[in-house]
Amino acid sequence: MRTTLDALLTRVRRRGPGAPSSDPAPQGRLLPQGEKELIRRITLALIALLGLETAVFAADALLPPDLSRARRSSPVALDRRGAWLRALPVEDGRWRIRADLSRTDKTFQRRLVAVEDARFWLHPGVDPFAVVRAAGSALVHGRATSGASTLTMQTARLLEPRPRTLGAKLIEMIRAVQIEARLSKREILALYLTLAPYGGNLEGVRAASLSYFGHEPETLTDSEQALLIALPQSPEARRPDRRPEAARAARRGVLDKMVRARRLTEVEAGEAEGDPLPGRARFPAMAWHVAGQLARAAPASQASVVTTIDAGLQSRLEPLAAAAARAQGPEDTAAILVVEIENRAVRAAVGSGGLDRPGGWIDMTRAIRSPGSSLKPFIYGFAFDDGIAAPDTQIDDAPRRFADYQPENFDRVFHGKVTAREALSHSLNVPAVELLEKVGPASFEARLAAVDVTLVRPRRQLRTPGLAIALGGVGISLRDLAVLYAALGDGGTAKPLAWTEAEATKRPRQGGERLMRRAAATQVLDILRETPPPAGSSPAALTKGRPLMAFKTGTSYGFRDAVAAGVVGKYVILVWTGRADGGARGGLTGRDAALPLLFDVADLLDAPAAAPRPIAPKAAPTALQQLDTVSEGPRLIFPPDGSAVQVESFGPKSRGLVLAAGGQGLSWYIDGEPLDRDPVSGRVVWRPKGPGFYRLMVIDGEGRKVTARVRVRGN
Repeated sequence: MRTTLDALLTRVRRRGPGAPSSDPAPQGRLLPQGEKELIRRITLALIALLGLETAVFAADALLPPDLSRARRSSPVALDRRGAWLRALPVEDGRWRIRADLSRTDKTFQRRLVAVEDARFWLHPGVDPFAVVRAAGSALVHGRATSGASTLTMQTARLLEPRPRTLGAKLIEMIRAVQIEARLSKREILALYLTLAPYGGNLEGVRAASLSYFGHEPETLTDSEQALLIALPQSPEARRPDRRPEAARAARRGVLDKMVRARRLTEVEAGEAEGDPLPGRARFPAMAWHVAGQLARAAPASQASVVTTIDAGLQSRLEPLAAAAARAQGPEDTAAILVVEIENRAVRAAVGSGGLDRPGGWIDMTRAIRSPGSSLKPFIYGFAFDDGIAAPDTQIDDAPRRFADYQPENFDRVFHGKVTAREALSHSLNVPAVELLEKVGPASFEARLAAVDVTLVRPRRQLRTPGLAIALGGVGISLRDLAVLYAALGDGGTAKPLAWTEAEATKRPRQGGERLMRRAAATQVLDILRETPPPAGSSPAALTKGRPLMAFKTGTSYGFRDAVAAGVVGKYVILVWTGRADGGARGGLTGRDAALPLLFDVADLLDAPAAAPRPIAPKAAPTALQQLDTVSEGPRLIFPPDGSAVQVESFGPKSRGLVLAAGGQGLSWYIDGEPLDRDPVSGRVVWRPKGPGFYRLMVIDGEGRKVTARVRVRGN
């Protein structure tokens, strides 16, 4: 503005009143009164213009357009290939799904502009030609016969709804200019296609296309485009599912406009008019739990989040989980995770057996539950990694007390000398606890924490981890278990799970954290591949074309949790069944309730068939042929020293007490008198003569002994 004023003053100085423009201004003379007045008026005009501009800018800054409604949109989660999984509603249950011009039919965009606002790309928010045309038509007919609203003005009305009055129209014009100053044309078009109403609780072209046509607006037929252009002008009066005749007439009107705008031929318009009108369908709700979680976490500016979920696989697994839950009981539910090992992409995540099941809205892949014995492979893996044991190291599977902890096998049968391979394959408890004692519960927990896997201990064990970890005495999520088993399948390297395609594309380039050495992970997987399959399923090595799977099951106390984990081909599968409220169930083990479902999931994967590994000589290194134990003599397990036991009756015909101790060649004595083994069961049974205090002694084959003072009480 200052430059303009200087130019005008220079021009006035150089020209006298009536003098030719080429004549130089006289030097050294005063300006005539007329020239002074002209300069004064120009100066006042420029000052007024500057004041007006300042006022406009101040008003715009003080009263900006309210764009908050545009920021509240329904986030959408898509599968890895762009298929719709789930969207979340906004206020009042409305589906306002943010438009994505890159995923919206380009022909539809051009036709929308041609029909609704032909000069959209040129005007500053208000089209003066349309305003003049509308005013002239109103003067001729005595009433408004055509509108002058641009797409930007319609967007302003959608942002700040007002009654249809002349004053509201003027406000819309001002708002349109303000919006144009803030957003690009493409942003305005996307905003309109996000806010436009399409009947009921549908807002935005994506919500309308999916609800009415069953697909995203990436490709639209001529009739679909015409209906989507017509609906926002009178969404309730033209709803195709409720007022089909009005919808058909509105669609025909838009087709005619397309023909006049030379965007469609008469023949094409006639064919489009013959298409049936759509109804309204419900939105998809696949991968309900994880899709909702990822949609909520998506940035407000992001139209949708592309997840790693494979909709095809997810659609096959959800009915599978629902059927398994129904078969196990009215209160039961199920969860499934399928992870691609290479990039840790989660290809399927079934959070429950269905939203209609008790607690079905809880995502059981995130819930903290007992893993049962499913952590045992990592105890053995760490023992192999640390050189404590080898797959064929012999371990004593016999009754034993570890301080105040006395584990027993699930079937309450002990097997004597077994190899580590056999102990893991058959999920024996005492060998696992003994190896954990040597690895160290604190070390075990720390190694898992180093790869961001959290074990949740019961409140009474908050200070230090205990040996009960080996048998499921901690809590862990199915997702963290997937991290651990994926590490087994990846040579011992742990990486976090990838839930979006953006994460998955980066994951192979990241090194991850070392959980155990590759050799140890391979040894564990080899053992787990030897585990007997569930009843009715042939061993993978004997079934042509079936993928070879390494798997482990787990059952928690009270049969509350049944877990099965498998590594097959390029995938890791985790399965859980139980009650969402943690209630006990009658006799449903991981092998009975989860393992069949694991094999069913494996059958649906595209995992390649794999031949069994060559059978290697089963011989541990000389130093590891026998698990070292502390030379402490016999270990008295029951009854412990200083204990008080209660019996129902006394004498030689009573049921008696079954005594237990660890060691070789044991001899038992009560107050110096020897006890013989029961000839039927082979156990040492003590039948006290009466109540009182007794001295119990156990001597092993090397003459080492242990004693205990025990009090016996009667009923």
